[in-house]
Amino acid sequence: MTEIPPLHLLPSERFETAAILKQLPKASRKLAELKGVAASIPNQGILINTLGMQEAKDSSAIENIVTTHDELFKDDAFPENVANPSAKEVLRYRQVLRVGFEASPIPIPRSNSSNATLVLPD
Repeated sequence: MTEIPPLHLLPSERFETAAILKQLPKASRKLAELKGVAASIPNQGILINTLGMQEAKDSSAIENIVTTHDELFKDDAFPENVANPSAKEVLRYRQVLRVGFEASPIPIPRSNSSNATLVLPD
């Protein structure tokens, strides 16, 4: 398997093209807007969990493990009453995604476990 080098080890000339530099102000404004909107969400962990749940649901459907969003949210909210085996399998898949995310050596924005807020880099 080919090792992918970290971005900070790649030559900076590769990213300092006119096309990329022209997009930096727009990208910066959009990130600031996202940071502001994210700050208005009381429990930002819900947003992150929903993305993982959607990925787990869609990937599981490929393997013919089909469930609904309604079943997933019910079983996630009340894990002691899981009735649907497909939903249980999808929730396990989401859990594995989360474990992989937390174990990632790549520096990426993460959820702050003490207050469940999304921490975006400056």
